[in-house]
Amino acid sequence: MTPTELPYDEIWLFDFEFVSRPGEHPDVVCLAARELRSGQTLRLWRETPQTIWPHPPYRTDKRVLFVSFVANAECVCHLALGWPLPAHILDLSPIFRNLTNGRYTPEGKGLLGALRYCGFDTITPKQKDAMQKRVMQGWPFTPEEQVKISDYCAGDVDDLVRLLLKILADPEFDLGVAFYHGEFAAVSAVMEHYGVPIDREVFPQLADKDSWRAVRDAMVPAIDAQYGVYVRDRKGDWTFNMERFEALLVREGISGWPRTETGKLKMSRKVFEDMSKGWPQLEELRQLRHARDKMRKIKLAVRSDFRNRTVLWPFKAKTSRTQPKASLWIFSPAVWLRSLIKPGPGTAVAYIDYSSMEFLIAASLSDGHTGPVNNMLDMYRSGDPYLAFSKSVGAVPSAATRKTPSVDEIRDKYKTMLLAVQYGMSVETLAGRLGVSTFEAHEMLTQHHEQFSQYWAWSDDWVQHALQIGIMRTAFGWTCRTGITEFNERSIRNWPIQATGADILRISCILAHRHGIKLLAPVHDAVLIEAPIERIEADVAVMREIMRRASRIVLNADPKGTHELRTDYTIIRYPDRYSDKRGAQIWDKVLQLLAEHNKATKAQVP
Repeated sequence: MTPTELPYDEIWLFDFEFVSRPGEHPDVVCLAARELRSGQTLRLWRETPQTIWPHPPYRTDKRVLFVSFVANAECVCHLALGWPLPAHILDLSPIFRNLTNGRYTPEGKGLLGALRYCGFDTITPKQKDAMQKRVMQGWPFTPEEQVKISDYCAGDVDDLVRLLLKILADPEFDLGVAFYHGEFAAVSAVMEHYGVPIDREVFPQLADKDSWRAVRDAMVPAIDAQYGVYVRDRKGDWTFNMERFEALLVREGISGWPRTETGKLKMSRKVFEDMSKGWPQLEELRQLRHARDKMRKIKLAVRSDFRNRTVLWPFKAKTSRTQPKASLWIFSPAVWLRSLIKPGPGTAVAYIDYSSMEFLIAASLSDGHTGPVNNMLDMYRSGDPYLAFSKSVGAVPSAATRKTPSVDEIRDKYKTMLLAVQYGMSVETLAGRLGVSTFEAHEMLTQHHEQFSQYWAWSDDWVQHALQIGIMRTAFGWTCRTGITEFNERSIRNWPIQATGADILRISCILAHRHGIKLLAPVHDAVLIEAPIERIEADVAVMREIMRRASRIVLNADPKGTHELRTDYTIIRYPDRYSDKRGAQIWDKVLQLLAEHNKATKAQVP
């Protein structure tokens, strides 16, 4: 394909330079742009942060195409300036990622890495870092600096022209897929622009390093009282004691904890998380360790208007899921921190998530693979596939409900197993995660293979086919090559389910934006939306229908909706706050310790 084949009156390649402060809207410094057909070039410079550009210097209607690299950055600049978003976008970043996913890219997947991969000369990473560092320092800029930064911005546009021509000529390039990904980049910019509402009273206290340090220190004796694994070192700091931890495992009867070749307990975050799922009595200890080791500061990107904003980085994962920087994003550092989410006066937020998303995707992808019987679909239709499976293997009575004593605990154990095993988890790892013997884990794995033989036949064939032809692809065009950087069997089994889930959530977000829903965040298999209190229920109803429709579109469901995902939702109205039951106890402790610290601090003031 060549640019002349693109059905647009104008094709603009554009790039902004802006000051980016955590939690704030971008503070635009300059703009460079080139119209590909006419050769017209533009350079705009904001003399001061107060300089207003009331209108974009180019058309943004449906007859104009815009090209950029990481388009959500350019789109969020449009929104910060009060400009309309371009109607059509080609984002070369996800296009390049899609064309090279699973391949080795020696200099990364940024603009410089893409240019080098395609054989183009450009500025060095050191030069780029220096220019970006100067821009980030902000105003004032000397006349000489203005020229250098403007030239640098225009240079990026020149590089975009070369990269666009190279990508258009690639036989694997798919224009339809690229437009779909470009629209999601624009929707991501809208979510970044809105941000997530954060508690105005509690957050400043947690963000204060002295207050948080006091709370972190006080959390140890408050939580460790039930474990007894922390001791004070010579400096008086709390440290995790491995001997005491091993004694705790013996006391609690916790077996199967993974060990290194030298016999030491593995203590990585992932191992501790897996084991805590099988031994829930360790969950508060896990969260305490995370707070001590990974949260020396509360780094959430929140500023003057108390909205959490950060780059969502759509398409960053190999499965194309978004990957915002964990320490800056409210949904990443720790579950209990999500209780900071609090709508403002007169507003409400709603968390709407897909029900058993990965289970149904696995059932849908494998449907009809070796025969007409699909137990996975039947169990999903029952309304609770995890309870249905528990009944099918005789773990609970056939007439049991979730209100039946002890059923919920058994059901949750099978839920963990069902989600883990379908990606090829080993017996030993499963035993540790569930807190059961390897014999019982082996029996559960056997039950899974017997009940879902169609899924396993499909999954085995998927792995073999992916390795033989060297590529995996979703129905909506996201691809990954195998055999170079992606050859792990478990990863290959996992990839189509996660990548299909990403497609479903992307389409949900695109349709929601088209229907005027105020999206705040994508969260793996869920979205967070915001609306006035009086309208929130209506918007939730629309969003849930959109999410069901997106699942039908991606899973190629028949008109009866056989392969349609259900949704659950929670509405939080002002003055209430968001709460996740997994972190509720820790949150309550943090608030209590924070109040005690504040009281003690006030008492010290003369």
